[in-house]
Amino acid sequence: MDIQLTITNFTDHQDALYKVRHQVFVIEQNVPADMELDDRDEHCLHALITLNGEPVATGRIDLEQKGRIGRVAVMQNTRQYGLGRRIMDALEEEARAAGLKSVWLHAQESALGFYEKLGYQVHGDAFMEAGILHKPMDKTL
Repeated sequence: MDIQLTITNFTDHQDALYKVRHQVFVIEQNVPADMELDDRDEHCLHALITLNGEPVATGRIDLEQKGRIGRVAVMQNTRQYGLGRRIMDALEEEARAAGLKSVWLHAQESALGFYEKLGYQVHGDAFMEAGILHKPMDKTL
């Protein structure tokens, strides 16, 4: 099993990043395709994991928005390999390298346990985003 993690920009790996995000968010979670892509992709650093050359996991960090992590997605057939944790570790390392003391995100309610295990804490009320219940979370690095 050949697992590769790359930190990249959106332009260089747009097709691979979108393949994972489209499958997870649009196909699995019914997020409208026009909501999945946004104007922040070009401003973010993206983590991309490939498994045997195929894109299987991704996430991004927006350093301009004080370390906002988002679009964390892992293909369903690879969720048992700890790839989500590897994506998060890589994004947090980018935040540290940029001198940030904390990171934040909007977690889908179904993923709260995943983020809590990584040290994130809820810091606000639940809200709807793209038809899915979310809670704001943050972590001190």
